[in-house]
Amino acid sequence: MSIQSRKEEHVNLALSGKATFREKSNGFDRYEFVYNALPEIDLADVETQTEFCGMALQSPLLVTGMTGGYPDAERINKGLAEACETCGIAMGVGSMRAALEHRELESTFAVVRDVSNRVPIIANIGAAQAAVWHREGSLHSYVERAVAMTGASALAVHLNPLQELLQPEGEPRFRGVLDAIATLVRSEQIAIVVKEVGAGISGDVARRLADVGVTMIDVAGAGGTSWAGVEILRRSDAETVDHLWDVGIPTAECITQCVGIVPTIIASGGISNGTEVAKAVALGARLVGSARPILEAFAADGTKGVVALVRLWELQLRQWMFLTGCQHLNDLHRPTILHRLQ
Repeated sequence: MSIQSRKEEHVNLALSGKATFREKSNGFDRYEFVYNALPEIDLADVETQTEFCGMALQSPLLVTGMTGGYPDAERINKGLAEACETCGIAMGVGSMRAALEHRELESTFAVVRDVSNRVPIIANIGAAQAAVWHREGSLHSYVERAVAMTGASALAVHLNPLQELLQPEGEPRFRGVLDAIATLVRSEQIAIVVKEVGAGISGDVARRLADVGVTMIDVAGAGGTSWAGVEILRRSDAETVDHLWDVGIPTAECITQCVGIVPTIIASGGISNGTEVAKAVALGARLVGSARPILEAFAADGTKGVVALVRLWELQLRQWMFLTGCQHLNDLHRPTILHRLQ
């Protein structure tokens, strides 16, 4: 199967809802806010603004990298970029390998550069592929192209050993990945975000990344789409790997393990409403990303549907900030705001 066809199949399986985690949540159900009967602020006082890579954002929401590299992805990425521009939130694109290897697919990513002027865009390359390019001496040139293609303010390097292990076309070769990441951090001018794709980053991995200079991590934890599940559904021998469907660290657990190790934590993985956005920020996340719910909103009602969903989540975030007496996002970090259930 061509890489373009694989990208399209990934999106279709994610949208089908057949590839969610079976017995594992994102972990936010283990926490609840401590209601503040004396907030001493007005709802109108609540401010959700923040910044990322020196660019102002209206809220901490991020449309995480989902797609690109096949013909219909251009329409999707254009619509998502328009929604992000309208709402003043950040946007990530999906893995760019297809467009970096096949120039005729560049427009499926470049469209976000043409639409987004006010918000940060996060380009995206695979960590295993980065290691190959590093050994070949071509890593810098590929990064330059990815950044120029999207007009990106940051570059995500995604870790996906579980997915590569299970993907029928997978390449589970991860030797040299940390060295490639270290080279990117040292030599590239653009901000580097190291992310998972839905199985989570542990505190131990975060420390190893911090040791080579990484300052931004997207934990991309378990609880939403299982990319193991996506690849298992694509296999003819699913019974041999089905036991790996639910592998991953819940998103909330990832945040608590990684916070304080690097300066910037991005939380994604199963985020499905504004309450979970608020909880992620309270646990220490700087930005909070979502993929499948955003894609579902776009499939149902285009850009307008995405804008409506983002506005709803922002409202829910503001409501929780009011009910906990938090005027600014940083106020949510107070240790008395969130209670872990036994």
